[in-house]
Amino acid sequence: MSCALHDKVLAVIPARFASTRFPGKIIAPLAGKPLVVHTFERTRQARLVDEVIVATDDARVAAAVAPYGVPVAMTRGDHPSGTDRIAEVAARSDAAIVVNVQGDEPLIDPNTIDAAIRALLDDASLPMATVRRLIADRAFVDDPNVVKVVCDIRGRAIYFSRHAIPYVRDAVERAAACHWQHIGLYAYRRDFLLRYAKLPQTPLEKLENLEQLRVLENGFDIAVVDTQYESIGVDTPEDLEKARALIETQ
Repeated sequence: MSCALHDKVLAVIPARFASTRFPGKIIAPLAGKPLVVHTFERTRQARLVDEVIVATDDARVAAAVAPYGVPVAMTRGDHPSGTDRIAEVAARSDAAIVVNVQGDEPLIDPNTIDAAIRALLDDASLPMATVRRLIADRAFVDDPNVVKVVCDIRGRAIYFSRHAIPYVRDAVERAAACHWQHIGLYAYRRDFLLRYAKLPQTPLEKLENLEQLRVLENGFDIAVVDTQYESIGVDTPEDLEKARALIETQ
């Protein structure tokens, strides 16, 4: 439960059935349950979360999770992003803080969710918070599918990029890990989320295809919290098998 009545926290899990590489992945069977049910159950373990809802525009998703008692919010089908879908749900809620949990992360760490929420509870001036993890494998640094983030000395995001940032000029420094992977978990103040979803796309956002750059380009702060959680998203049938193996070892 959240620490104050006025700080009600709602976690929303966007669950889109359509997927270019793996259609229907969000309800693919995983250890006896649809994938998104695992995400729901782990999100519910976060101590600072009061309510968890799966947001979808597809009746197949709603039907698949119904036997597990998962609350579902049906949304419009024309949302260009998960953020817009979450904003639609947030507009109906009285929560002060809204958390965006990616539906295809069945092993999401509840403590990491709490850490992002805590950043907003501890600093009333912050509109938004997210998470990063230190990259140890150089291959991930050079992978454009792994988003990198650099922060200022206060722990606020300076920039997000698919490119390797920062650029390390001197070879002697390359032995030290200094690149951080952005984990796509977001905590927003509800009023800011509703405002953010209405802002037009920005130039850098379009170039990098990274929606969070819209926040920075409009001059808002994003707090970035460190975690050791390794994001394990399911984008392909092969990823599903990896997740299945990990769940079986727990």
